[in-house]
Amino acid sequence: MERAELEGLLATADDAAAAALSALREGGSYSMWADTTPARTLAHTYARRLRLTRRDGTETLGLEPAVRLLTGHDGPVRLGRIGSVDGSWTYLLFLTEDGEELLACTGVRRRQP
Repeated sequence: MERAELEGLLATADDAAAAALSALREGGSYSMWADTTPARTLAHTYARRLRLTRRDGTETLGLEPAVRLLTGHDGPVRLGRIGSVDGSWTYLLFLTEDGEELLACTGVRRRQP
């Protein structure tokens, strides 16, 4: 997926997607996976991650809504990732199977050593 196409998907979404878009426009790295994963599997994984980040006090954006959206989605999901230029945030993108629509986006502040 080209950078401009990804920017278009992120432009009409929530705060987490807006932050991911900003990171991308600032020159952040990104990757998109060709394989898909069942939404229910991802919902389970990210519900656990939500519990852990709450327990640890890790700052997140859009993680709770992403878990809800994944729980309610029946089809497979394509994943993507955007890393901020300074490495302080990682954004995960959940797209429809064909990669044409953004289902959810979440950001997690990375711990600095």
